[in-house]
Amino acid sequence: MATEALPKDPALSDPERQQRIDGDAKFHRLGWKRLTVISIVEAIALGSLGLPSAFATLGMVAGTIMTIGLGFVAIYAGYNIGETKLKYPEIGHYADVGRLLLGNIGSKIFVGSFVALLVFVIGSHCLTGAIAFQTIAQSNVCSIVFSIVSAAILMLLAIPPSFAEIAILGYIDFASIIVAIGVTMIATGIQRSSGTGEFVDGMIPWSAWPKEGLTFSAAIVATNNIVFAYSFAGCLPSFMEDMHTPEDYVKTLWWMGGIQIIVYTLTGSIIYAFVGQGVQSPALLSAGPVISRVVFGIALPVIFISGSINTTVVCRYIHGKVYRDSVVRYVNTSKGWMTWLGLVFLVTILAWVIAEAIPIFSELLSIISALFVSGLSFYIPPIMWYVLLREGAWYEKHNLKTAVLNGIVFVVGIIVFGCGTYASIAELIAKFQSGSVGKPFTCS
Repeated sequence: MATEALPKDPALSDPERQQRIDGDAKFHRLGWKRLTVISIVEAIALGSLGLPSAFATLGMVAGTIMTIGLGFVAIYAGYNIGETKLKYPEIGHYADVGRLLLGNIGSKIFVGSFVALLVFVIGSHCLTGAIAFQTIAQSNVCSIVFSIVSAAILMLLAIPPSFAEIAILGYIDFASIIVAIGVTMIATGIQRSSGTGEFVDGMIPWSAWPKEGLTFSAAIVATNNIVFAYSFAGCLPSFMEDMHTPEDYVKTLWWMGGIQIIVYTLTGSIIYAFVGQGVQSPALLSAGPVISRVVFGIALPVIFISGSINTTVVCRYIHGKVYRDSVVRYVNTSKGWMTWLGLVFLVTILAWVIAEAIPIFSELLSIISALFVSGLSFYIPPIMWYVLLREGAWYEKHNLKTAVLNGIVFVVGIIVFGCGTYASIAELIAKFQSGSVGKPFTCS
């Protein structure tokens, strides 16, 4: 729903006209500080939980370099997206970029990718919620029951249609993940110093280099887990659409990107250093049976609030497109609320199906990264610069450095897409065949 002047339609009654005015005001009152909080919690939630395992696979040196390097690449790509949104204010969501780049065909491709990315991410939150409840309950209840409960909570939290309305939950969300990660670090550190848990003879069980016998597929899956941690770009235009001053997005981008890089690097390196090769994914499982129950309880807000933000984004896009020329899109009428609630329900059900179909945390994140984040966060933003933002030939002096930088970002995205898709599928098939994980739609 792009920002535009409300049409003076004489066919509208006074109440309908007022509903449009109120609805437009409701959807354009987000400031950059609240946006920073929303963006951080939408991005940091699950991304941080897969990083210690990625560090264990890649080694401390490569893990740190990849985390910091990909973070700055994602920030720059986000800048391209933000500038494109400012130059073309008719862009309400990322999917709208497709029409500008490739016409109707591009629009369909981008819509599919945008919606699929967010539904898959919601599914990953549903899966994490089920893992959390299983860990906390320590019961023989079928895991499908816990995943259904997770889906229901995600659906309830996605009911508010405005990002400004859910921004207050972002503060709770951010505190939740920071405390959960902090407790995990402290607990694993105490275990290491006392010689309990995974540790042998007081030795520090981490390595600066990749683990022995590392396969290509495992290395790429670990890299994709880092890529997933920087998947914020897909939601950036949607968030900017709710801002009263969209130009302030740059402040959000740098604050969010900087905090992400710091949190991810510290989380991945410290927990890996304390736990070593035995670190699990999600990382909260590495704190031991008792502490894991505590930290998962602390992390419940971030699992569900962050997931519901993605539900709101995708439902806002679909609802706004279906009711583009109607007051129904503002979700301030009875029909608006009925259609909104129905859409939230359908999206959540679809996400739940994905969570049950791919019940492995690391591989699910890797597939999301390879298929969707690779494009939306990496190789498509350079295309935006070349087609929509560039002024003059790419080889002209004032464009050359930027062209080279965008070329590098593009190549990174293509590598993640090609190698990542192959590796994710290969690892998923191998784990199903080995029986190391449960089958889809079964109790585990």
